Amino acid sequence: MTGHPVPDIVTFKARDGVELSAAVYRPQTAEPVPALFAAAPYRFDNNSLPASPQFLWRETGPIDFYVAQGYAYVHLDLRGCGRSGGSFEFLGPNEQTDLYDAIEWIAAQPWSTGKVGSIGQSYFCMVQWFLGKLAPPSLACIGAHDGLAEVYNGGVYHGGIACDFFPGYWWYQNRFINRFPASGPGRAQDTDLMQLIAAHPLYDDFWHERSAQHVLDQIKVPLFSSGVWGKMQLHTRGNIDGYLKARGPKKLRMSGALNAWAAAAEFASSTFHERVLLPFYDRYLKDIDNGWEHRPNVEYALRGSDIVKTADQWPPADVVYRTMYLNAAKSGSVTSLNDGGLADDLPPDAPSTSYTYPVPGWVAGTTGFGPTGPAGGFDPARRVLTFTSAPLPKDLAIAGPIRLTLYAASTGTDTDFHIKLSDQRPQSPEDRSKGLNPSYEIVSRGWLRASHRTLDEAQSTREVPVHLHDREVPLVPNDIARFEIAIEPQAYFFKAGHRIRLEICCGDSPVTEALWPHYYRPDKMGTDTIYHSAEHPSALVLPMIEV
Repeated sequence: MTGHPVPDIVTFKARDGVELSAAVYRPQTAEPVPALFAAAPYRFDNNSLPASPQFLWRETGPIDFYVAQGYAYVHLDLRGCGRSGGSFEFLGPNEQTDLYDAIEWIAAQPWSTGKVGSIGQSYFCMVQWFLGKLAPPSLACIGAHDGLAEVYNGGVYHGGIACDFFPGYWWYQNRFINRFPASGPGRAQDTDLMQLIAAHPLYDDFWHERSAQHVLDQIKVPLFSSGVWGKMQLHTRGNIDGYLKARGPKKLRMSGALNAWAAAAEFASSTFHERVLLPFYDRYLKDIDNGWEHRPNVEYALRGSDIVKTADQWPPADVVYRTMYLNAAKSGSVTSLNDGGLADDLPPDAPSTSYTYPVPGWVAGTTGFGPTGPAGGFDPARRVLTFTSAPLPKDLAIAGPIRLTLYAASTGTDTDFHIKLSDQRPQSPEDRSKGLNPSYEIVSRGWLRASHRTLDEAQSTREVPVHLHDREVPLVPNDIARFEIAIEPQAYFFKAGHRIRLEICCGDSPVTEALWPHYYRPDKMGTDTIYHSAEHPSALVLPMIEV
C-alpha cells in the first residue's frame, strides 16, 4: 500500500451527458484548498498499488505527499476507462472537453479555493497540452511532465513508420489493468485501437484533432514543462515544443533519467516533487512568493555526465552547429555491414555504400548474434550500416536539435530509415582482434519513411525538419533523393577518446528499442544505397556547446 488517504469516489456529468468518475483525495481541514487535477485511462482503482516501475502506468506522482502539503488531488478516469461511462477515444474531442468540465466541476466544490493546476506523467501529461485551447477559467497552471504533444509522429507513426507501442503493448496493458483492477469492478473496453491506427496511416483529420502540437501557442497560463531525455521515442520532443510554443510564463526542465523505468521511479519520488514541482504549484496555486520567477528559464541534465546546466532559452544561445560528413573510410573500430567514417571534411572518393535486405544474419528485427553465435548474445551494430568518427581529441558536448541530411536511393518505391546516434566507447586491442564490438550508448534516434519525405515548409527550420505525413510520394527506383531527417533533440557529453557513431538501417529491433520497436514488414526486400560524395554530401549536424 502507498499510504494514500482514502478518496471520495464522485461522479458528475460531462456536457454530453456521459457520467464521469473521479477519486478525490483531500487533506483533513475545513478550509478550502487548491486542487491538482490528473486524468488518464489507467483508472484510479489501481492507485492502491505501489508506485513502482513495475507498474509504469502509475504516473500520478505521490498523491499522499501533495495531500500532506495542503492540496486536494483529483484523479479522473477518462471516458471509457475505469468507472467513467462512454467509449475510450484516445485523445479524441470528447475526451478533451471532459477535461474542461472536470476542472470547472472541481473549482465549484465547497472544499475548493477555485484554483486548479494540472499534474501527471505520460498520458496524464499528453492531455494537459490541450488545456490552452480549452482554457477553463479555473485553470491556474499546467505542470506538464514527460508527455508528447504530437501523437502521430511522436509515438504512433515515427517518421511515418508504424510503431508497435500504442496499438500493441500500450493498448493491451490498458485493457488488462481496466479489466483486473486492484479494487473496484472490472470493465471491458470495446475500442479497437489497433484498427483505428491502421485505418489512418497518414496524418489526416483523425490525427489532427488528437495532436496538440498546433494549439500549444494557446497556452497562456503559467507552464512548467518537465521532460525526460531518455524518453526520446515517445515524449521528449513534446516537452520541448510545449515550452517553445507556449505564450504565458514558462520554464523548461529536462531530466537525465535514462529510460522509462528510471523516469517512472523519479516521478514517483516525493523528493523529486518537493524539489522540482512543488515550488511551481505553491507559487501559482497558493500565491507563495518563493522566488519561482527568478529560477533559470531552462535547466537540463547533460547525459553522459553528472553536469546540470542552465540557460535563458532553448536551444542554449551559445550553440554552434557542427557538420560531420558520412564517408566510406574504414574506422577500424567496429564490425558492421560497412564500417564507414564520419568526419568534418567533405568525403573523398568511394561515393556510396549499399546493402541488401533482409540481411540473412538478422535475428531479432535487424539485430543478429555476435561473433560467437547465440551463446555470445546479440550485437546490434554488426548487421547495420555504421559511420564512425575518429576518437575525439577532447571532451565534446551537444545540446539542442540534431539533423541528418541523407542522399539515398532504393531499388524499390519506398524504404525506411531508422537512425541511431551513439556514443561508442574505447575498446581494448585484444577485444577488437576477436571481432567483438565495443560498448556504446544510444544518444538519440530519428526515423523517416522515404515516401513521407515531403517537408512542411511552414513549420520546418534549418535545424528542425518537419514533415507533412499527409501524402505518400513513391521513390523512383534507383534515383537519388534527398531526405531531411530530424534526430530527436538531446543534451549529451561525449568524453575524449570516445567516438561518435551514426547507425542507419531500414528497420530496428526490440533489443535496442525496448517498448517502442517497429515490426519488420515482410514487403521490405531490396537494396538501399547511401551516397556520400562532394556532389551528394550526406551529413550529420550537431548542436555543440561549451562545457
